[in-house]
Amino acid sequence: MASFIYNSFWEDLARGAIDMDTDTFQLMLVTSSYTPDQDAHLKRSAITNEVTGTGYTAGGATCACTVAKDVSTNRVTFTFAGVNWPTSTITARRGIIYKSRGGADTADELVLCNDFGADIVTTAQTFTVAPSVITLQNAAA
Repeated sequence: MASFIYNSFWEDLARGAIDMDTDTFQLMLVTSSYTPDQDAHLKRSAITNEVTGTGYTAGGATCACTVAKDVSTNRVTFTFAGVNWPTSTITARRGIIYKSRGGADTADELVLCNDFGADIVTTAQTFTVAPSVITLQNAAA
């Protein structure tokens, strides 16, 4: 399955449940056993098969989000910073970005699922996830 934005993200964004400028976002890693569902998965509690291993902490790591507006192209771009897990021994297929509320996983809104295309394996090495980008463009009238 290809990378995608969870459908609930758009509603959460429109209703103000997600503030791209000020909220805390996390990137968690999952194995190939996780079956993504763009429509049905709304919160982090729906995510299964999180990786375990040396150098990785459950829930993932913080990934900062920057917002850039380009009025000449009518675009807004959200860029989630890349994340590294140094000296890790893990196997992951996907990275899941979510809004972290700092409590129950039933409250954490999902943003996107980044499919790596194949399992990525590290053995006492740095596991790196490149930055993820969402671009919104307003069509000309």
